[in-house]
Amino acid sequence: MSGERILVIDDELAIRRFLKISLEAEGYTFIEAGTGRDGLVSAATQRPELVILDLGLPDMVGSVVLKQLREWSAVPIIVLTVRDSETDKVALLDAGADDYLTKPFGVPELLARLRVALRHKQSTAEEPVLRIADLQIDFTDRTVSLRGKSVRLTATEYELLRILAQHAGKVVTQKQLLKDVWGPSAVDQSQYLRVYVAQLRKKLERDPGSPDLIITEPGVRYRLRLVDEK
Repeated sequence: MSGERILVIDDELAIRRFLKISLEAEGYTFIEAGTGRDGLVSAATQRPELVILDLGLPDMVGSVVLKQLREWSAVPIIVLTVRDSETDKVALLDAGADDYLTKPFGVPELLARLRVALRHKQSTAEEPVLRIADLQIDFTDRTVSLRGKSVRLTATEYELLRILAQHAGKVVTQKQLLKDVWGPSAVDQSQYLRVYVAQLRKKLERDPGSPDLIITEPGVRYRLRLVDEK
């Protein structure tokens, strides 16, 4: 008996009951959530070893839940979908899913795919909250606070800060930031980056003119400074 925690995010009670019986019979610890929001909270607080995610959720599109989980977690994710086209499956894998099952599915196949995903589980440390000096970023709630006070960021400002935070202490190139925030077609639009970095500094730096958090490196690259850096 493994006891590994499996989080099932599915709004259908019958499916959750079916999976609970099947998984607990194999020795897994079953965790359930009926909405995308509850699933994200459970993933952050209960730290499952694997997530089974249904795409048809009542409050959030399943692909959005997948995207938000991938912002801070490398937990294996098996997606349940009624779509069977190759294009849809490739899109799920590109979005960060480790595997998928097309409904209806059998228990033996689910368990086999689950075991494979668990064997490939990454062992990297994952935290839904990042703290750097007075700055706190909650990747689950997608909120930012500075010295204990909430900071209101636009969606684009948050996305830029999130990517810098994911690489905290490391240099991120202008091209990578433009591609990840604005898309591949924006890799030459350096003015986007200058404007939004300036906006972030106004909201987060004590002295935006002499930043000590979001650092510009030679060659138009940026880095989120860690608190213990010299």
